[in-house]
Amino acid sequence: MLSMGVQAVLVVVLLGVATTKAQEPEGNVEIWRNQVTLTCPQEGNWNEEIKDNSRNQTYTFIYTRKAQYRCDYELNLNKYIYQFYVEGNVCEDCFELEGSTLFMVIVGDLLLTIIVMVIVYRCTNKKSSAGPPQPSKAPPRSGGRGPPVPSPDYEALNPQTRAQDTYSMVNRMG
Repeated sequence: MLSMGVQAVLVVVLLGVATTKAQEPEGNVEIWRNQVTLTCPQEGNWNEEIKDNSRNQTYTFIYTRKAQYRCDYELNLNKYIYQFYVEGNVCEDCFELEGSTLFMVIVGDLLLTIIVMVIVYRCTNKKSSAGPPQPSKAPPRSGGRGPPVPSPDYEALNPQTRAQDTYSMVNRMG
């Protein structure tokens, strides 16, 4: 039987995987490093700044500045205009990480950490023996002389011969 915490984690993971996307917009803008790809819903003509007279569904260019782009297309004898406004930060060595990918990396890392913790716990868990544990015996002392006789240097001081200075007084508490 799974514990409540494991069940909660599984529910969150399954809900994250099983979510359905809403209907996506017809056009698309993709930015990869410094290259931008615009996708028109149908094959169409792009605006006059592009200077490309062929009918394409996608237009790819190197991003240099923010700008507005347009594709004109026909669908069922109706003329449509689809507009794109492109503004972003780009660099040659950058890449974008989607939120779902980052979420799956974090969940995978947590699961791997939990698995390693369980393995370490099981490997280090000592098996209990059938009987009570035996107390450890202290190592035997080697024979020889006993402790030295106290030196007269460490005898208690005589209160009449002690100095009466500030820091020479012993205050005994408790």
